[in-house]
Amino acid sequence: ENKMTEPQNLNPAKRYRRQDWPGELYENGSFYFAKRHLIEKGYLQGGKMAYYEMRAEHSVDIDIDIDWPIAEQRVLSFGYFGKEPLKEVKLLVCSVDGCLTNGRIYVTEDQKEMVSYDYRDLVGIDLLKKRGIQVRLISERDCSKTLSAMPLGCLAKVNVANKLQVLEDWQKDMGLSWKEVAYLGNEESDVECLKKTGMSGVPADACVVAQKAAGYICKSNGGCGAVREFAEHIFLLLEKVNSARKQ
Repeated sequence: ENKMTEPQNLNPAKRYRRQDWPGELYENGSFYFAKRHLIEKGYLQGGKMAYYEMRAEHSVDIDIDIDWPIAEQRVLSFGYFGKEPLKEVKLLVCSVDGCLTNGRIYVTEDQKEMVSYDYRDLVGIDLLKKRGIQVRLISERDCSKTLSAMPLGCLAKVNVANKLQVLEDWQKDMGLSWKEVAYLGNEESDVECLKKTGMSGVPADACVVAQKAAGYICKSNGGCGAVREFAEHIFLLLEKVNSARKQ
């Protein structure tokens, strides 16, 4: 209707830098569309102007190096899924030691092995199953007796020398695309699996190379709710994708 936004406290010719803005709202500098004659006059704005107020989670300024992790976490949490459309996740594969457990192994005098797990992670696994997402476990060592004592109800593969090979076998057997597979790992042996799958995550205390390969870094450590947190992350992303499709 030929209405223009009239700035009350902003002179387009003398714009504040974001760091110097005294008010609560500030320009985020995302996009500027201007004709040549304005730019030649040294303006970035002029003539017909309108504003669009962005939500906080969609507006991140990168001024110094420590702003990058904030921007990366915003992207991971609020919806960039790559060039290919995200599909419904059908399978989550989780490394046992360091993800489902905290990685510590207690050995009794009679050589029996004990580990601890977080009940929240069992709830997370149950929620995934209710959403139709199959959960499978993988381990480089023989922890079958320990897993049998846990009320998990998940298919597990132990004594695995090549985790990626097992993951590929499961993916092919289930007829899934990599976009339908999620992986939670924490060690160097998980790196290739983390890179391959559509969704990937690591606990907060995962090794550095695993963190670099993952799409999401949990706030929780392994064995302390990381599985539950990653499950909620999956639900969040899928909910946003489904909402976008409806629109």
